[in-house]
Amino acid sequence: MERAFPNRTAAGRLLAEKLIKYAGRDDVIVLGLPRGGVPVAYEVAKRLNVPLDVFIVRKLGVPGFEELAAGAIASGGVRVLNEDVMRALPNADEAIESVTARETAELERREQSYREGRPAPDLRDRVVILVDDGLATGATMRAAVKGLRQRGVAKIVVGVPVGPPDTCREFEEEADETICATVPEFFQAVGQYYEDFPQTSDEEVRDLLARAARGLS
Repeated sequence: MERAFPNRTAAGRLLAEKLIKYAGRDDVIVLGLPRGGVPVAYEVAKRLNVPLDVFIVRKLGVPGFEELAAGAIASGGVRVLNEDVMRALPNADEAIESVTARETAELERREQSYREGRPAPDLRDRVVILVDDGLATGATMRAAVKGLRQRGVAKIVVGVPVGPPDTCREFEEEADETICATVPEFFQAVGQYYEDFPQTSDEEVRDLLARAARGLS
């Protein structure tokens, strides 16, 4: 299979071209979903010449099967649950409360760590472009969209380099606009569409946000 992107930087540049109508607007902000979405979002923000920040979302993994998302939480106390997964779980409520408490603590740690003392941006009445390195089930992006709805934003644009057709279609209903740059028919995992797909570190996220705060370059 031909991989669509050499790395997240290249993916971000390609995605940016599909969002070019938002370039240079003073009501637009790009929010990356940490960690892997931030290098992609950085390239989008740089090309569009708009501010960059993060919107932190944590997946609520099923205990013992952490890759399976029972839901997600987002900045601002938002929680979205996958009802199908919850119904299949024994002692679902108890298990999810425990995972939620742990992930909330991690979300708060990241809020502090990534911004290094800079205040969170005011999102009210702004056009928010939410960027990740790809969509799979969409659980974390769904939580982010729900979280932003509570912030009084003017418009939510979901932008990703790659995602499966069904998930991309779902987000056309949930967000105000959805851009999936590549929509492969036989999608398995986001990483299969990248030649180089290492874990993004906290340090890399902090560095990109600090560079963006100084002026994207």
